Amino acid sequence: MSSPTLDLPGAVPAPEDSVDRGVPWHFGDPFAEQRSAARAAVLVDRSHREVIAVPGEERLSWLHLVLSQHLTELPDGQGTEALVLDTHGRVDSHMLVAHHEGVVYLDTDAASEVTSALPSIGVNGRQSLPDYLDAMRFWSKVEPRDATSEFAVLTAMGPDAGGILAGFTEVPSDAYEVRGLPGGGFVRNVPFRALQTYDLLVPRESLVDWWLKLTDAGIRPSGTMAFEALRVEALRPRVGMDTDDRSIPHELGWIHLAAHVAKGCYRGQETVAKVHNVGKPPRRMVLLHLDGSVEVSPEIGDPVFHGDRKVGRVGSVVQHHELGPVALALLKRTAPVDGELMAGDPEEDRAVAAAVDPDSVPPDSGEPPGRVAVDRLRGR
Repeated sequence: MSSPTLDLPGAVPAPEDSVDRGVPWHFGDPFAEQRSAARAAVLVDRSHREVIAVPGEERLSWLHLVLSQHLTELPDGQGTEALVLDTHGRVDSHMLVAHHEGVVYLDTDAASEVTSALPSIGVNGRQSLPDYLDAMRFWSKVEPRDATSEFAVLTAMGPDAGGILAGFTEVPSDAYEVRGLPGGGFVRNVPFRALQTYDLLVPRESLVDWWLKLTDAGIRPSGTMAFEALRVEALRPRVGMDTDDRSIPHELGWIHLAAHVAKGCYRGQETVAKVHNVGKPPRRMVLLHLDGSVEVSPEIGDPVFHGDRKVGRVGSVVQHHELGPVALALLKRTAPVDGELMAGDPEEDRAVAAAVDPDSVPPDSGEPPGRVAVDRLRGR
């Protein structure tokens, strides 16, 4: 679908081949939009995101079995993050979760697909997330539905965002806290490192009204180009861009945040628990600083090399207003984080020098808890 905000003055649409097509890419100056997010406040139209509503008296217990997160005790007015994994624990879909007025809302990237529970269903063993959830209902007292036509996502970011929003609604102060909006929908506090960020799920017919109210109040109109740069800076991965068909939650910083390691069975849970308790993930996500002195740039899926050895995969590539050209990448644990790397496909003449941002390297958590327990039992 195409957002009506594309008809507003200054809106530049995302390219047709972009995953963010259908919403504004920027409003004339994407670097200024990034700076405004860091210093004041911006508003981003993310109404291309898919929204799924899950009402029903067994909504929490059912989602607890279907998704990777612990949800049985999620209180009304609170949210979290969650994943759908395949049977091998590989990431299929990531979503934000909000429990509001007796309904659980899931919002995720547009056209999100997951591995079907039944290979005979879907195309090449894949199906849309709404179809997958519907197929997993069985006899549970839930009625999941695609609510994308009902709700649209707007995102307000920046140190002034909360204060401006407070002129229109109660603003949630805690991480993932949810508060209702006047006229329907809700606002959710989203952890985004140090940057204050709020998602507003507004009735789709009120999308332009909310946009105009907030921008008239002083929030700068912004596009997904700025949002993506800030997302990369915040080390928040995106499925299909920063993941491949082998990615597991541990590699992406999603353990505890979106995947619970100790709850009962869910699809892929064995891998999650095993790697957490007795192993370490084979790769880790880091931020790469790219050589900006050349005109070429790596693309999503390109290799990362250390010398002649392939040590990783390039994910999202962005131009940041302060950091310059940067990218998220999945690197093997054995890859040096203090050496010079090359990111990009040399056969396509787009390989550039790259260096790992040391602050992005996940801390080593030491020996897995399962191994520590075994060693204690053995008296080591």
